[in-house]
Amino acid sequence: MPIITIEGPEIKDLDTRRAMVRELTDAAAKAYGLSREKMIVLIRESTPERVAVGGELLVDLHK
Repeated sequence: MPIITIEGPEIKDLDTRRAMVRELTDAAAKAYGLSREKMIVLIRESTPERVAVGGELLVDLHK
């Protein structure tokens, strides 16, 4: 089973999250020639307090 992993900021709107996983699932199913039921989508969300760029936390860069 193919696994799609998405890493990024939190998607607060549940309908937006549903649409994203539906579209990713459909695209992967088409590309692999497999059924949608074979696709796994993992969402890993990070807050600005847990991500750093250039040695600085994002929460500190956006002050």
